[in-house]
Amino acid sequence: MSILVLVGSVLLLLVLIAGARLNAFIALILVSLATGAAKEMQPEAIVKSIQNGIGSTLGGLIIIIGMGIILGAILAETGAMQQIAESLILRFGVRRAKLALTAAAFTVGLALFYNAGFVVLIPLVFSVAASTGLSLPYLGLAAASALSVTHGFLPPHPGPTTIAIMFKANIGKTLGLGLCVAVPTLFCAGVVFPEFIKNIRSAPPSGIVRVTRLKSGDLPPFILSILIALSPALLMEAAVLGDFLLPAGSPLLITLKFLGDPSISMIMAVALALVFLGVGCYPLNEARSRIGVLMDRSSESLGGGALIILVVAAGGAFKQVLTDSGIGKDVADLVGSSGFSPLFLGWLIATAVRVSVGSATLAGLTAAGIVQPLLAANPSVSPELMVLSIGAGSLMLSHVNDTGFWMFKEYFGLTVADTFRTWSAMETIVGIVGLGMVLLLNLVI
Repeated sequence: MSILVLVGSVLLLLVLIAGARLNAFIALILVSLATGAAKEMQPEAIVKSIQNGIGSTLGGLIIIIGMGIILGAILAETGAMQQIAESLILRFGVRRAKLALTAAAFTVGLALFYNAGFVVLIPLVFSVAASTGLSLPYLGLAAASALSVTHGFLPPHPGPTTIAIMFKANIGKTLGLGLCVAVPTLFCAGVVFPEFIKNIRSAPPSGIVRVTRLKSGDLPPFILSILIALSPALLMEAAVLGDFLLPAGSPLLITLKFLGDPSISMIMAVALALVFLGVGCYPLNEARSRIGVLMDRSSESLGGGALIILVVAAGGAFKQVLTDSGIGKDVADLVGSSGFSPLFLGWLIATAVRVSVGSATLAGLTAAGIVQPLLAANPSVSPELMVLSIGAGSLMLSHVNDTGFWMFKEYFGLTVADTFRTWSAMETIVGIVGLGMVLLLNLVI
């Protein structure tokens, strides 16, 4: 019975999103209610389960997502992201433009969500293509693959961070292992694969790139820009290293763990950005008005990011209903006797949802809710690797139901067939290589 309810719930979710075109937040809440009712939960219990799921999910995540959006807005508005990207292009040289764009996009992707990072990097991709004569899809894949990899594998992005909280995984360790998965995956998808499609040409619409760029003299220093952009990751990794190198209870370890908490590290990064990019780069008489501009820009970005927060919250509600109704335990019992690796099953479920609904974040959250009981039933499975296996599946085979597919097609002026040959193929490589790296890590740690 539980399996039938689960299958019916997922199918209903697909119909509501893909067929009825409902917002993912509304669809997830409706499906959560329907799932609880189908399992004969009391109405009060269903409501309480949904509330608990939203609260437990957002309680550890709202600061991370909110501060992440603000940090990205400040880095973009002050030109810090532009400085990072242009400086890396300059250091790598035009002949290694693809590698430069990959490195720039990976750095930008650590601090910006996918859509924001894509828009920030598009003008750079166009300018490099114009100066080198290389095709736009060839260079665009190098940048897009890096943004996709960071979006799927690395905290503080919403998908991996939310799933890590669900699984009670160490976010710093998830980031460290995520880098081990992300780098070779990015090499395959962003460095090797573009060589096979370099002759595909494009016809981008005239005037599609209209992003205002600052003059070189108005940009903040490169070292300052990159240190602030990477500061959350550096603080989280310092806490992980401290666990290995410092004695328990030492004052330094306590300090590192405090600063390395994902919420605190994001707050610190925003504070550093405001002080050194908002005030430090301007005369005192301009600093106050500059802070006002940055806050206005941050408020606009928070408004745009509200949907992400709502979808994450609704994903937490669906997860909690699956758990409280007993579906999760029944699925875990069934899967436990199948002989398949929980890591592979997490990837497979995320892949199925991704292909069906398009959204990587939604695919990851749905898969996490379904496989969460597997971790309790299989204590030997690393929760951090489970986060990454689901992340790999959530990136698989992007096609016409994914906004990323259409963004890539329209910005670079490709046909639908060529978008499948470039974007969809790249995302599939990310998903397959990512799973391979997770299974490899599972053998050695």
